[in-house]
Amino acid sequence: MGADINEEEGLLKLLKSGSEAAFTRLYQLYVRQLYSKTLKMVHDKDIAQEIIQDIFLKIWERRSQIDPAKSFKAYLYTIGVNLVYDHFRKLAKDTALQNSLLSVAEQDYTCQEDKVISQEQLALIQGAIEQLSPQRKRVYMMCKLDGKTYAEVSRELNISLSTIQDHMVKANIVLKNYLKNHPDIAIYAVTLSIIASL
Repeated sequence: MGADINEEEGLLKLLKSGSEAAFTRLYQLYVRQLYSKTLKMVHDKDIAQEIIQDIFLKIWERRSQIDPAKSFKAYLYTIGVNLVYDHFRKLAKDTALQNSLLSVAEQDYTCQEDKVISQEQLALIQGAIEQLSPQRKRVYMMCKLDGKTYAEVSRELNISLSTIQDHMVKANIVLKNYLKNHPDIAIYAVTLSIIASL
């Protein structure tokens, strides 16, 4: 649930001028969604509540920087992603938790062959993709970014289905190794994937 475009824009204009009533209304419109998703990530009611309070504290502190013409929901989630990421990064000093997050990130990117990745996710793993050979990179991008099936890619590139499968298996190995060597990226990727699905 959230405000319609006209209501939200009006509230944001009032917020920029320092209206506490507008701030309260925006809080009421978005707090449940944010809290629900944050709780699913951190699995602790107190921590989730602290993060939500921090999100809205930052909104109040940065109210003069808000652009009423832009999506407030997206702005909220950007702040939320950064705060949850900071929380995970602190916890990631725990080796068991770090391994768990890495496992989730690997599954997110490599185990669901028919899953299309977003531009944001692509940017996170760009370093790994750049390590691929030109042909393997092309196959990976067509499957993962464009959402094409192995059969479609096989026909378009005029190479065998088994070759497509081989490219994807080897690309996934490179990707898994990249995530293991860049735990901060893996943690951020998990955070982004969950909170962006709101």
